[in-house]
Amino acid sequence: MKLQKLVYYSQAWSTVWDDRKLFDERIEAWANGPVVPDLYQLHRGQFEIREWPRGDPGALNDEERATVDAVVEYYGWRNAQTLSDMTHREDPWRLAREGLPDGERGNREITPASMSEYYSSLQETEDDGTEG
Repeated sequence: MKLQKLVYYSQAWSTVWDDRKLFDERIEAWANGPVVPDLYQLHRGQFEIREWPRGDPGALNDEERATVDAVVEYYGWRNAQTLSDMTHREDPWRLAREGLPDGERGNREITPASMSEYYSSLQETEDDGTEG
C-alpha cells in the first residue's frame, strides 16, 4: 500500500512541478486510497517487494528523478496507513469517490487534472505563507 501512495504522490507532484505526467498508467480511487491497477497486479499479495520485474529507474530524466526523490524524502518516512489516511483527506481521491459508501470498491479515475489543480493550490498557499 505504501508503494501505491508514493507512486500516486510522485505522479501528483510531477503534474505540478514538471507540468506533465510522470507515467501514463491510470490511477484509480480504491477504498484504501489511490491505486495504479497495473502496478497492483505486479505486486499483488506481496507485503514486501524484493525484486522488480519491470521498469527502469535509469529511464528517468534529472527533473523526474528530482521529483521522485523529493516525494520520497517528504512522504517516505510515513507508514502505509498514514499515507492512506492523508490521501483520504485530499480532494482528488475524495472527489473521485463521491457517492460511494466508505469501504465500497470503486475504480473511478483520479485524473491528472484533478491532482494538478489540488496540489498546485497547496503549493500556492505554501508559497504565499497562508494555510490552505
